[in-house]
Amino acid sequence: MPLETLRRLSVLGLVALASAGAATLGAGVGQATRSVSAPPAIRAVAHQAPVVAHCPVPTKLRPAFEAAARDTDLPASLLYAVAKIESNMKPNARSSAGARGLLQLMPGTGGMLALDIDTPTSNVLAGARYLRQMLDEVGSNDLALAAYNAGPTAVARAGGAPSGDVLSYVANVDEVWRSHAGCR
Repeated sequence: MPLETLRRLSVLGLVALASAGAATLGAGVGQATRSVSAPPAIRAVAHQAPVVAHCPVPTKLRPAFEAAARDTDLPASLLYAVAKIESNMKPNARSSAGARGLLQLMPGTGGMLALDIDTPTSNVLAGARYLRQMLDEVGSNDLALAAYNAGPTAVARAGGAPSGDVLSYVANVDEVWRSHAGCR
């Protein structure tokens, strides 16, 4: 299937396509052999997953994730998943594009939200607020994650995931989120 056709499909459609025909998408999907079912809706915070005995959020960062989750009505496990994929939970992470911190925010995004992205607590809150904005704009978990990663303009222009890398990002966040859904 041509990449241009893939770009026009919604992220959710691409995730379903990846599950059904992962071998045909190859490297554009990343780790295509895993199952990619959609996690519960973000608004459905009170899902029935059992509490995970070990929450991988470091103890010193847990209050930041819990506060950001309360502030934005997003599951802390989703915020953890974004931080895990974005920075591997490294507060001082910096990307080659200039994104910084646990949730890998650009300085302009931090400025727009009036939060210091170089402080872990503020970085988590800024990332959570930005993800909440993306969700409110697009109304879909997967499209919100794609917009968080690639930018809302790129997602709108492409009508979904603008690249296979973005699709892989969404699938990876979804996988981590599902595996830690009961973590509080």
